[in-house]
Amino acid sequence: MSENSNLEIVQRAYKAFVQGDLPALLNMLTDDVEFLPPKATKVPWAHPWRGRHEVEQYFKTLAEALEFQAFEADEFIVGRDCVVVLGHERCVIRASGRVVEANWAQIIDLRDGLISRHREYSDSAAWNAGFEN
Repeated sequence: MSENSNLEIVQRAYKAFVQGDLPALLNMLTDDVEFLPPKATKVPWAHPWRGRHEVEQYFKTLAEALEFQAFEADEFIVGRDCVVVLGHERCVIRASGRVVEANWAQIIDLRDGLISRHREYSDSAAWNAGFEN
């Protein structure tokens, strides 16, 4: 796929996420997709998720745990088979009411026009503090 095609795919995936369109988002993933969130000891989704079914659970876990007040992709950096996205978010943790604000970098690998891997780097300390008892 071309760099422009990859960028369009990733931008459509972000739009589907923000709109809460989980079926559309899942249709943009390979069957063997991997989601690798940042490691954080107290965060319920901070472990690898593999395959569409597990990634669907990942998104459901996020929706149950968080109320997104902001989720913005600020910059897209396009490579041959990947897109790096820099952004920020502000979320309320539903169980505690605590607010977490974090900048993030997400690396999205593509294969045959579908997302095959998603790696995220974020402020693990801020997320752990948000989930502390």
